[in-house]
Amino acid sequence: ANGLAAPRDFLVPTAWFEESSCPGYTIVQKFGGELFIVKQDFFPLNVVAWHGNYAPFKYDLSKFYLYNTVLVDHSDPSLNTVLTAPTDKPGVALLDFVIIPPRWLVAEHTFRAPYYHRNCMSEFMGLIYEGYEAKADGFLPGGASLHSCMTPHSPDTKTFERIADTMAFMFESCLIPRVCQWALESPLMDDDYYLCWIGLKSHFTCEATNGQLSDVQNGHDESGTGGHRE
Repeated sequence: ANGLAAPRDFLVPTAWFEESSCPGYTIVQKFGGELFIVKQDFFPLNVVAWHGNYAPFKYDLSKFYLYNTVLVDHSDPSLNTVLTAPTDKPGVALLDFVIIPPRWLVAEHTFRAPYYHRNCMSEFMGLIYEGYEAKADGFLPGGASLHSCMTPHSPDTKTFERIADTMAFMFESCLIPRVCQWALESPLMDDDYYLCWIGLKSHFTCEATNGQLSDVQNGHDESGTGGHRE
């Protein structure tokens, strides 16, 4: 999307294969919403020769080049797109793979956490390690959340301090994902997820907000600037 994942950092294996037989490999493939299983007695990643540009690869997420806001506003997470699958409509992605790594945020008159919003894209979020900046409690490494399109969401009520050294990821799509029955019936389902927004209070008044807006428009800023590293 933004060319911030350098091609040189995507590592592709060299063609290689095993001659020996080793029964017991199980191949699982998903097709049309169903899972299919087959057994085989040879190494599933054997490659005698390689031709074309369709290949398995690995990428170190810490090598991603980050850009961010330097004045005001909270940048859209699509700025952190590592990989994208575009549609035939300009600016609309079938699927974006986005990461939320440690980074500096420096902005004036801007609440540093992601703002309360809803959008036309569906967001599947997962956490790799540490904590997620928008949900201080209850979102553990290995966990995931799904906000379908036009579903309002925001940081929880305890998120006013950012968490350091975090690594989260997000799949963002113009399509609406379907949640399988296994996930809906999982004992690990967080049925009280919505409670994280109970207790959100307004920190604005008409008088204070209008006064700050006038100061900014007139070029006067007595609040100073702030910055910190996530």
